[in-house]
Amino acid sequence: MKQPAPQPLSPDVLSPVADYFKVLSETSRLQILNWLHQGPMNVMELTEATGFSQANLSKHLKIMTQVGILSRQPKGVSAYYEIADPKVFELCKVVRDSIGDRLRQQAQPFQPQDFSNR
Repeated sequence: MKQPAPQPLSPDVLSPVADYFKVLSETSRLQILNWLHQGPMNVMELTEATGFSQANLSKHLKIMTQVGILSRQPKGVSAYYEIADPKVFELCKVVRDSIGDRLRQQAQPFQPQDFSNR
């Protein structure tokens, strides 16, 4: 039996989804996530790892914390940032795999052909 088509989502639901994707659309933020995938880091460690200025890094960390991708844990005089939503990496993997599939399909016509039997 055929399942009914899903109902369109309301703008009230789509708006936060769009906001989440906006946060992930910045290459600098993806770089920060890549470093934090290894474990919690403080601002100084992230500044050294990424090469970003402290002001620029702090701006990105604040945005990612506000949408719930990161969490901030004060420890002594420092604050450590860590991944609060590990599903962000699943999402990135789905996108990366999709891009890889598309690139392989686009390259298909350029694969070497065996002309020896022609």
